[in-house]
Amino acid sequence: MRRAYVYMMTNKSGTRYTGVTNSLERRVSEHKSKAVPGFTRKYNITRLIYWEEYADIRDAIAREKQIKGWVRSKKVAVINYFNPDWRDLADPHEILRCAQNDHAEKTL
Repeated sequence: MRRAYVYMMTNKSGTRYTGVTNSLERRVSEHKSKAVPGFTRKYNITRLIYWEEYADIRDAIAREKQIKGWVRSKKVAVINYFNPDWRDLADPHEILRCAQNDHAEKTL
């Protein structure tokens, strides 16, 4: 099976977007280039601030729904725990660092 990813992105003012994809690199590139009309293009959401990897797309979709159901403070707490500086994790060095640290904590 293909890998699947749940991710959160933001803009300069802190507006967040949560999504799911089978290609994190492609999807983040689409957000950054504003290739797809919608919420992220309208609000200039271009910085990847959090992501988790799954072996099964169904698990990723379930997690996306769970995260979307959280209150704002819980989403911010998770981001702050894994990425306290809210760095753009789309930077190749940041993605490698996160992968090596296996940052996904499914119980939060």
